[in-house]
Amino acid sequence: MEKIKVAVLGAGSWGTALSHLLAQKGLRVILWGRDREVIDRILTERENPRYLPGVKISPSLLATTDLKFAVEAADYLVATVPSQVFRELLTKIKPYFRPEQILINTAKGIEEQTLLTMSGVIREVMPEYRENYTILSGPSHAEEVGRGIPTAIVVSGFKQKYLGQVQDLFLTEYFRVYTNDDLMGVELGGSLKNIIAIASGICTGLGLGDNTRAALITRGLMEITRLGIKMGAKKETFMGLSGLGDLFVTAGSRHSRNYKAGILIGEGKSLEEMQKEVKMVVEGLRTTRAAYQLAQKVGVEMPITEALYKVLFLGLSPREGLLGLMTRAKKEELNF
Repeated sequence: MEKIKVAVLGAGSWGTALSHLLAQKGLRVILWGRDREVIDRILTERENPRYLPGVKISPSLLATTDLKFAVEAADYLVATVPSQVFRELLTKIKPYFRPEQILINTAKGIEEQTLLTMSGVIREVMPEYRENYTILSGPSHAEEVGRGIPTAIVVSGFKQKYLGQVQDLFLTEYFRVYTNDDLMGVELGGSLKNIIAIASGICTGLGLGDNTRAALITRGLMEITRLGIKMGAKKETFMGLSGLGDLFVTAGSRHSRNYKAGILIGEGKSLEEMQKEVKMVVEGLRTTRAAYQLAQKVGVEMPITEALYKVLFLGLSPREGLLGLMTRAKKEELNF
């Protein structure tokens, strides 16, 4: 068999879209997933109706439930699992990982138990392969990438030469990749925007207007930037694709599960009812809890995150949360 170039680990919507994109480039790609039914339907029907309906998957794409085979066979590993199971995946692939392999993470989140970004998690689980870690982030819905709609994202990591390799790996005429050496900024921008997206959805669910959402998204970017600077990130990163770009696409798109979750909560649904309706992982829920704790730990003011935390986990009503934000003490606008 011809050597496999890329193994995509996670057969959800994003893993399916990226593996399809890479296979269309003519690369030898294998997609790994836990669910035998999902994998079988990809192999027999060339579609993933559960996670990416309506997208016909490249006929050259391989698929498997054998994680060991997928990891050992490829030069590049693309991890597309949710952030809260990223540590578990690293633990499972570590015995098969080779020093020359490059790991490309797409999870956008902060680990709840440790308050670490995903680069912090790999430092703990696979410290000897820390430099092999990269991350793809930016405004990119799987539903659009799978259909070849023009998209621009960013890659960051510990080692500059790997960023260029990942950039070349993914570049197509409709998928543009930029490099950014601000790893902390790229990770935090991609993670924290999900919090603001839920809050934006709540505004919509409450029946509020564009003025409200515009104010919330703008002020949300400010508090994301404040925490990022405190954690050592560059302010400029949050004006780029993994900051403003990702926030824009997530806080108002019909494809955004975080925005959709917020709408349902604003309409009065419980977390359980919302989750049943959305069906897929809503990263922003656990990221809200982690970011609230992180902000408390490092002493950064994040009023929208704090209000959302109280709405989601402490029983505060969405309207009370909004009123609390609108009646805060007066401030200067650009106060980092």
